[in-house]
Amino acid sequence: MNIKIIGSGSYIPDIRVKNTDFTKHQFLNEDGSAFAYSNDVVIDKFKSITGIEERRYATPELNSSDLAFFAAEKAIKNSGIDPETLDYIIFAHNFGDVKPNAIQMDSVPSLATRVKHRLRIQNPKCVAYDILFGCPGWIEGMLQANAYIKSGMAKRCLVIGSETLSRVIDVHDRDSMIYSDGAGATVVEACDDTDGLLSYESGTYSFDEANYLYFGNSFNKELDPDVRYIKMHGRKIYEFALSKVPQAMKNCLDKSGIPITSIKKVLIHQANEKMDEAIVHRFYKLYNQDMPDKIMPMSITLLGNSSVATIPTLFDLLISGKIENQSIQKGDIILFASVGAGMNVNAFVYKY
Repeated sequence: MNIKIIGSGSYIPDIRVKNTDFTKHQFLNEDGSAFAYSNDVVIDKFKSITGIEERRYATPELNSSDLAFFAAEKAIKNSGIDPETLDYIIFAHNFGDVKPNAIQMDSVPSLATRVKHRLRIQNPKCVAYDILFGCPGWIEGMLQANAYIKSGMAKRCLVIGSETLSRVIDVHDRDSMIYSDGAGATVVEACDDTDGLLSYESGTYSFDEANYLYFGNSFNKELDPDVRYIKMHGRKIYEFALSKVPQAMKNCLDKSGIPITSIKKVLIHQANEKMDEAIVHRFYKLYNQDMPDKIMPMSITLLGNSSVATIPTLFDLLISGKIENQSIQKGDIILFASVGAGMNVNAFVYKY
C-alpha cells in the first residue's frame, strides 16, 4: 500500500507588499540603535540574498484558518471526493489565528477543527488536529498521513499548511521583509500502484539548535516588552541548513532506491533563494553531480516565505501550470524537503 496526492489547492492573499514599501520603515539593530546606512541599501542587499521582490499579506478580516479553509475547499474540489469520507484533517501552522494588531494567538478550538466546521463535515470519525513543527510542518503532516494510511487507521486525509506571519513580525527588524501569508492543502489517499510517497526522512536537532528561531522582543526598546515577535539567528540557520538538509535529502533518496538522475524537480521550502540554491547544490555534490537547470521551481520572488504554506502552495501552482517555465508530468520523481524552527528537517520522495 502507498499514499498518493489526489487533490491540491492553495490560497494566495490579495495584498501585495513590494520591497519599495519598506523604504520608510524604521529598521533598527538588535540593541535598538539606528542603521548607519539607508533603507535603500538594506532593501538592495535583502533582494540580492533572499530573491524576494514582493510578498503577500492577508486582508485584515481573514485569519490563518480562513486561508486554510479556502485552500482546503479547492483541494477537495480538485480531488472530486466527498469531504465526509476524510478520516483525518491535519493542519500545520505555528502561530494559530492572529488578528491584526492583537497580542494574543488563538488556537482554541484547534485550527483544524475550525476548518472542519467551515467545510460542514458532520462525520465525527473525521479527526481534526493541529501540528507545530516549524516550516517543515506540512511535510510532517504528509508523513503522519502516510503512517495513518499504511497502518490501516485511515484511507483518506486532508493535509494543510497555513500561516499569517505578517501578524507576528517586528516591523523594526529587517528580517520582517522575508515573511508572508498563504495556505496550501492536499488530499491524500491509499493506493496500490507504484506512484505516490516512496520514502521519507525526518529529524529534530535541539541539543544546540533549538532556539535558532524563537519569539523575542521588538528591536524598538520603547515598545511593550511583554509582546513577542518572530526572531531568528540568520547566520546560524544558514549554516545549519547547509550542514543538515542536503544529507537528509540524500538519506531520503537512497532509501527510495531511485538514482539522483531520475529526479525531475526538487520542491524545497521557500526560505531564502540563495540558501535554497546552496542546499540543492550541496545535495547534488554528495553524488558528485552538478545541479541541473530548472530542477528547483521557486515562488519566493513574488510570494515571500509563508512558512508551512510554501511547499504545498508551490506544488499546487506547479501542477496548475502557474510557475513560469516549469512543469511536471505523470511519472516524474519529485523530492520535497524543508527546514525550520525546532530545528526540524524533513524530506520525502514522491512519484507523481
